[in-house]
Amino acid sequence: MISVAEGQSRILAEIVPLREIEPLPVARSLGRILAEDVLAPFDIPPADNSAVDGYAVSRDDIPKEGKARLRVIADLPAGWVFDGVVERGETVRIMTGAPLPKGVDTVVHQEITEREGDTVWIATIAAGANVRLRGEDVMEGQRALAAGTQLRPQEMGLLASLGFPEVMVVRRPRVAILSTGDEVAEPGQTRRPGQIYDSNRFSLMGLVQEVGCEGLDFGIVPDRKEELTSRLLAASETADVVLTSGGVSVGIFDLVKEVLTEIGGIDFWQVNMTPGRPLARGRVGKAHFFGLPGNPVASMVTFLLFVRPALWKLMGRRELEPKRFEAVATATIGKKLGRQEFKRGILTFNGRRWEVSTTGPQGSGILTSMVAGNCLIILPEERGPVQSGELVLVEPFQQP
Repeated sequence: MISVAEGQSRILAEIVPLREIEPLPVARSLGRILAEDVLAPFDIPPADNSAVDGYAVSRDDIPKEGKARLRVIADLPAGWVFDGVVERGETVRIMTGAPLPKGVDTVVHQEITEREGDTVWIATIAAGANVRLRGEDVMEGQRALAAGTQLRPQEMGLLASLGFPEVMVVRRPRVAILSTGDEVAEPGQTRRPGQIYDSNRFSLMGLVQEVGCEGLDFGIVPDRKEELTSRLLAASETADVVLTSGGVSVGIFDLVKEVLTEIGGIDFWQVNMTPGRPLARGRVGKAHFFGLPGNPVASMVTFLLFVRPALWKLMGRRELEPKRFEAVATATIGKKLGRQEFKRGILTFNGRRWEVSTTGPQGSGILTSMVAGNCLIILPEERGPVQSGELVLVEPFQQP
């Protein structure tokens, strides 16, 4: 068996990012990966403008104490400009976002003014207050977003503010998903005695889509070598990555390793971890292959640890390391020496520090432990039981 770290390293070393790019409307770009740097075509803001509703004044007209009387010569709404020059003793009533006219450099918010007709009295205020300067957000020619950035709502907004209706993104990786075994039945169909309904295909489909890839459902494959061979070959012709669950252990009907040896290749198939020791990594045709364990928790945990970083790299994402940090264990956590363990945890912030507890029973078939949890508690091979109050490393399920 290899370690988790070695398995992750070997997988990433084999992954080459996709080169195919495509234009996409910014409004539909959530979760996609930028294919090229985005340079600002102009300054943002494009001009000095008001940050509040108030009166635009010259710093020379601001009183050192008391109040100053100024003549209001115009109203300036957002979206318009004042073509004239504001002279000493004059002011323009200005709305938030409107460009500052010539002759002024400060905005007095209207709450501290007194207006009477075309006259306004202003109190003392710091010179330059309430002004957003040209280019203070982004300057013309600056790299606003780097290639490899995964687009979130805030990046979508920035692209739109720069005037881009569409953006170049990396093609979404296609991931074929199969469940194996005579023991699994399709939800909604009659279940024979001894069968269980297939959950892995649906969990994996959700995880694949959450990463930002396209999931392809190749159904359930029975324990027949010829059928498994043909289904894997068909999946490899369509997808960049093929995922199976089940069939990678040591049972006489666990056929995935045998078939993979004949039609592709295996890099490794056992990892020193719990849950998820049986994990096959290799290739089928032109596609990357991951044979995940059949137990539902092990299937999801191994996806998060091994498949997700591989998909991130395949889709061209810059950040491949998941966010991890320390939290305080609120109860004893059992752990045996010699194997890395990944407990399902409930991570909370108590106002001062992050705390974590397990979800309860940790069997690899207890899918409700993933439902109740929001993180993995990572316990290295050399660590024994964890006592209440000790620090442990956690990895949230949801990653930025």
